[in-house]
Amino acid sequence: MARVYNFSAGPAVLPEEVLQEAADEMLDYKGTGMSVMEMSHRSKAYDTIIKEAEADLRELMNIPDNYKVLFLQGGASQQFAMIPMNLMKNKKADYIVTGQWAKKAYQEACIYGQANKIASSEDKTFSYIPDCSDLPVSEDADYVYICENNTIYGTKFKTLPNTKGKTLVADVSSCFLSEPVDVTKYGVIYGGVQKNIGPAGVVIVIIREDLITEDVLPGTPTMLKYKTHSDNDSLYNTPPAYGIYICGKVFKWLKKKGGLSAMKEYNEKKAQILYDYLDESKLFHGTVRKEDRSLMNVPFVTGNEELDAKFVKEAKEAGFENLKGHRTVGGMRASIYNAMPIEGVEKLVEFMKKFEAENLG
Repeated sequence: MARVYNFSAGPAVLPEEVLQEAADEMLDYKGTGMSVMEMSHRSKAYDTIIKEAEADLRELMNIPDNYKVLFLQGGASQQFAMIPMNLMKNKKADYIVTGQWAKKAYQEACIYGQANKIASSEDKTFSYIPDCSDLPVSEDADYVYICENNTIYGTKFKTLPNTKGKTLVADVSSCFLSEPVDVTKYGVIYGGVQKNIGPAGVVIVIIREDLITEDVLPGTPTMLKYKTHSDNDSLYNTPPAYGIYICGKVFKWLKKKGGLSAMKEYNEKKAQILYDYLDESKLFHGTVRKEDRSLMNVPFVTGNEELDAKFVKEAKEAGFENLKGHRTVGGMRASIYNAMPIEGVEKLVEFMKKFEAENLG
């Protein structure tokens, strides 16, 4: 069977050549006579895999030496607790709530200290990014938290908030490695890899060294201390070994593609094809304020729930998978991550035009 165009928000499409390479190595990784799945994480072969993955990620993102790269488990959702447990020294943090995941992170932080919601776009179903140039940042806030790209609602911070000198913590799960990033602007930048980098089961945390201390909230489990993983180079316990191996392959694929500047250009080109059509369509329209649109997640609706359902059904029959919007918002959503080829978006727009012609009237 031919591969479908997979517009899933995560787990999501991976580069075909990476999957092919992994398939070729499935039974015998580089003459070891075994699969990476079966390999000891303490072996020489695996040590090379994880070290190379880190080195390639550092190169791609230009990560300074005073930042640690941690390959962890528990997904982005576990970071919602890990961040306050490790960083809430004053028991106070400020949250900018621009979607469901930022909201969940905020709710989790409330368990550990005083979390302040200093800006939110919930009043308009998270369809825009609030002005963050002059926010009431708490004087003794330990950090300011954002979710940089909102997978469900399709919004993206184009300008980082003015944190007034406070540490910025960002969940970048759905825009990870989609464009160049200045790591020095963040104290912590993290994301689950299952949207833009690899298979579900790995979360990557890039954290400034001065934020990694023994001074954590009382009762913090050993496994939830950044220091535990930092001191042991992400090998304190068995890591998600196979997932990290695939991430490493994706990093090499990105380098071969020309790195993050080339990726950004490609992603902008891809997104423009879809947004241009949505802006002129008489049937479909996007749901996000233009200046806040994500390059990765594009939500759209017809305005009629039955027609939305019909579109999703017919699109699936035509080989376009996972276009149904998140259950909290309905409609449709096309996630067009790094590995979605440009022809996937072109074919989708072609199909949408056909659907529009047949259903408008």
